Amino acid sequence: MQSDDNPIRTLREALAAPRPHRDMAIAQEPMPNFSSTPDGPNGMPLSFRAAYDLKDRPRRIALLMDDCQEEYRPYAGGILPNLIRLVEAFRGLRDRGEAACIAWSSWSRRFDDGISNAMDRWYGPRGLNPDNPENAVYVFTGAAGLEPLAEIAPTDTERAEGWFYHGKHLDMFWTFDAEGRSYLDEKLKALDIDTIVIAGLWTDECVLSTAYAGNSRGYDVVVLGDAVATATDNHEITLKVAAGTVAKVVSTDELLAYLQSDFQTGAPGAVKGTRHPDGRREG
Repeated sequence: MQSDDNPIRTLREALAAPRPHRDMAIAQEPMPNFSSTPDGPNGMPLSFRAAYDLKDRPRRIALLMDDCQEEYRPYAGGILPNLIRLVEAFRGLRDRGEAACIAWSSWSRRFDDGISNAMDRWYGPRGLNPDNPENAVYVFTGAAGLEPLAEIAPTDTERAEGWFYHGKHLDMFWTFDAEGRSYLDEKLKALDIDTIVIAGLWTDECVLSTAYAGNSRGYDVVVLGDAVATATDNHEITLKVAAGTVAKVVSTDELLAYLQSDFQTGAPGAVKGTRHPDGRREG
């Protein structure tokens, strides 16, 4: 067991002494983004929502195009117009020199990729009939299915700069370089990105996994409710879970209005550090 040399105090004991890394006045204010269960212990939480508004502070922002690939085109039709608008908007920010970028991933598990892990066990080994495949863990249509949707594909320059890559696990951060570092995290840290906006497929798998992974790495997470989609009937409940745990869920129109009128580029490292895996602020 990893040791923790700090004494484990009750909350009352911990609040009794100053904490240099905490604003004690703010810490003891009521939470405006909290609803409690009547008569529950400690006001047991019924629901939370994001405490921040996007325009609360300057930001350094990335658009994550999560598995917007040709194999998923049948499920992407309803969100494709919004995906196009988002790519255009973020390219505009980047081209104006703002702290913004776009990353594209493709889901690339293949039946002959040599990997056998928990995902294979979770889905189970059946349902791989090539004429009518039921099992969703693998790519069915080969290399063509891994290409980004043509309408929002990265340019040759964006590809050459490494902004499109293949992933073999659910969250976009779970692809690693030769030193064992998250490929996406390193790309974003190089630009001091502190906020990620997630669009793409599927809401209840890769989108949700990426939202949790991004939050764990210290990013403010935004999920675009009308720019994500799934093949299952779990879309709405997934958005509810994400909004109550790790993400601010907004519409594409709301996000684009923010980018047009309220977005300001933040200073590198102002809210998110790069030295620690959890993104804690440095200094």
